[in-house]
Amino acid sequence: MISPDNPFATPSELPYALPPFDRIKVEHYRPAFEEGLTAHAAEIHDIAANPAEPTFENTIVALERAGELLERASGTFFNISGSDSTDEIQEIQAELAPKLAAHSDAIHLDPQLFARINTLYERRENLGLDPESLRLLERRHTDFSRAGAGLPEAEQEKLRKLNEQLSTLQTKFQQNLLRDTNELAVVLDDVADLAGLDEGAIATAAEAAAARGEAGKYVLNLTLPTAQAALESLENRAVRERVFTASVSRGNRGNEYDNNSVAAEIVRLRAERAALLGYPDHASYVISDETAKTADAASGLLERLAPVAVANARVEAAELQQHLEADVPGATLKPWDWAFYAEKVRRERYEVDTAALRPYFELDRVLTDGVFFAANRLYGLTFTERDDLPKYHPEVRTFEVFDADGSGMGLFLVDYYTRDAKRGGAWMNNFVSQSDLLGRKSVVVNVLNVAKPPAGEPTLLTLDEVTTVFHEFGHALHGLLSGVVYPTFSGPSVPRDFVEYPSQVNEMWMLWPEVLANYAKHHVTGEPLPAEQVAKLEAAQQYGEGFKTTEYLAASLLDLAWHRLGVDDRVDDVQRFEADALEKAGVALESVPPRYRTTYFNHVFGGGYSAGYYSYIWSEVLDADTVQWFRENGGLERENGDHFRSTLLGRGGSVDPMEAFANFRGREPEIQPLLERRGLAGA
Repeated sequence: MISPDNPFATPSELPYALPPFDRIKVEHYRPAFEEGLTAHAAEIHDIAANPAEPTFENTIVALERAGELLERASGTFFNISGSDSTDEIQEIQAELAPKLAAHSDAIHLDPQLFARINTLYERRENLGLDPESLRLLERRHTDFSRAGAGLPEAEQEKLRKLNEQLSTLQTKFQQNLLRDTNELAVVLDDVADLAGLDEGAIATAAEAAAARGEAGKYVLNLTLPTAQAALESLENRAVRERVFTASVSRGNRGNEYDNNSVAAEIVRLRAERAALLGYPDHASYVISDETAKTADAASGLLERLAPVAVANARVEAAELQQHLEADVPGATLKPWDWAFYAEKVRRERYEVDTAALRPYFELDRVLTDGVFFAANRLYGLTFTERDDLPKYHPEVRTFEVFDADGSGMGLFLVDYYTRDAKRGGAWMNNFVSQSDLLGRKSVVVNVLNVAKPPAGEPTLLTLDEVTTVFHEFGHALHGLLSGVVYPTFSGPSVPRDFVEYPSQVNEMWMLWPEVLANYAKHHVTGEPLPAEQVAKLEAAQQYGEGFKTTEYLAASLLDLAWHRLGVDDRVDDVQRFEADALEKAGVALESVPPRYRTTYFNHVFGGGYSAGYYSYIWSEVLDADTVQWFRENGGLERENGDHFRSTLLGRGGSVDPMEAFANFRGREPEIQPLLERRGLAGA
C-alpha cells in the first residue's frame, strides 16, 4: 500500500486539484505509480468481470472513472520530466515506459472487457444515449479495435512486445536529444564573437555561461528546431557556422547520445506493428484515425504546395546570395547565412529591424496586456496571479482564470525560461483535465524556452517568441474553455491534425491593432510601437515564406517518408535515407534544411507526432479560413469569441472535429486563404 504521507495518495485539496508541488519529492513517484498501476488493473478487472449485463454506466462510464491515482501521478510526473528533469527522473521515466505500455496493452487486449464494449457498440442505436455518450462509446470501440483487441492471442503477444520496445526506444530518443543538446551548446570566449547581438542577448549568454560554471565566457544554448534565433544577428560568419553545425549535429555524432540507430529501429518496429494491425505502414495506421483519413491525402497536400514553396525559396536565395557576395566576394550562400541576410533584406526593403522591436515586447506585458487582454475581449476571461499556490519550479507563474460571470475556470501556469533540465521547444500540457463527470476544471501549463536575462533585467522577446506565446495560449484556451462531460474528450483531446488549429488561430491577435497597441510599448519609455513600424511589420509578413514553408514541408515529407516504409523495408544508413527522401520529394535545398532532421526530430521519434507533422499545415487550412471569418465579422468581439467557444473550443473531442468546424464556419473549409497567406497562390 502507498504511504498516506505520499502526496499522491489522496486527491489534492488545493484549488482545482493543483498538485501539491511543495510536498512532492522524487521518491514519491515510484510508489505512486506502483500502487496506481495495481489499483487501476484491479478496477479494470472488476469492470471486465462484472457478472451483470453490460451497460453504458457499468462499463463505459466506469472506465472513465477508473485510474485516479495513476492519473494523478502521471499528470504530474510527465509534465515534470519534460520541464524540470533530473538524472533520477530520467531513470524513473526509462523504467516506467515499458511498464505503462504493458499496462495499456493489458487493458486494450482484455477479451472480457472488449466483449462488453463490443456488445454495447452493436446495440448503440438502441441505448438511448445522448450525442456525447454515443460518441464516447464509439471512441472506446475504435480505440480498442485499433489497439489490437480483435487479434488472435499469439499476435496480441507480439503486439505487447512491440509496444514495450517502442516505449523504451522513444524514451531513449528523448533523453539522448536532451543530453546532446546540452552538450552542444556553443561556448564562446570573446564577447567580440557575439557582435550583432544586442546588450540583452549578450548578457543572457553571459548568464547562461555562469550557470554552467563558465563565468567570463558566453553560451548560446540550442533550441529545438534547426534554425537558431541568434543566426539572424551574429555578424561573425564563422560563429554562425558553429551555431548551425551544432544544431544539425544533435543525435548524429556517433557518441553515446547518437540517435541514428534509435530512429531506424523505431521506424522498423512501427512498421511491424502496423502490419500486425492490418495496415501497409505506420502512416496509414496513424492517419486513418485523423481528419485527413489517408496518408495519400496528407502527402497530397504537401506535394501540392512543395513546388511553389521551393520556387519561392529559390528566388529568395538568389537575392540573399547577392547580399552575401557584397560582403564576402566569391562566397556561396550557406544555411547559416540565410537568416542573417534575410534580416538585412527585411530591414532594407521594409525598414523592419526585428531585433530593434524587442524593447517593445517585454514578456510580462506581452502576457498580461496582450494574451490576457485578447482573451478578455473575446471570451470575457480574467486572470489573477496566485503567488500563494505551490510551484514545481521557482520560475513558474500561476494564474487563476475566471469566466465572464466571475466563476472559476481553472488554473493557467506559465514556465517560460530555458534551462538544462527542460527539453527544447514549446508546448501545452494538462495537470488536470476538465470533466463534468468527475467534477474537474482544467489546470494547464504553457512551457517555452526563452533565454533568461540577468537578475533585474527585463525579458525582451523576439517577434517569433511573441508568436509562440500567443500560439501556446491558444492550446491553453482549448483546455481552459473545455465544457465536456467525459475526460476522454477534454480540451485538446482531438485528432492530431486538428489540435494545432485553435492555437494557430490565436496567433492572429498578436498583430491585431487593438491588441498590439495595448502591449507593444517600449519597456523603458512606455512609448507605443510607432504606427509606421506596425504598418511595415504587416507589409513584411509574407517575406520569407518561401524559406519557412519549404523548411516545414521538408520536415513533414521526411516524417511521412520514414513512416510509409513497410515491414520489409530496411534502412541501413539513416543519413542517406534522409537525403534521398528530401531529393525525391523535391525539397532538397542545401541552404534550406528541414525544420527538423531525423536525429533531433523529437515530435516524431520522441513525441506524439509520428506520421503527423503534416498536421500543422493541415490545421492551417482551417486556421486561415477562420481568420478570414473573424476579419469579415468584426474581429475582436465577444460575440465572435463566444461563437468560436460554443461551437468549437468548448466542445473538445465530444463532436466530430470537421463537424465542429462546419458548425462554426457555416460550411466546409476552403484552402484559398492559406494559399494567399503563404504566397502559394499558384499551388
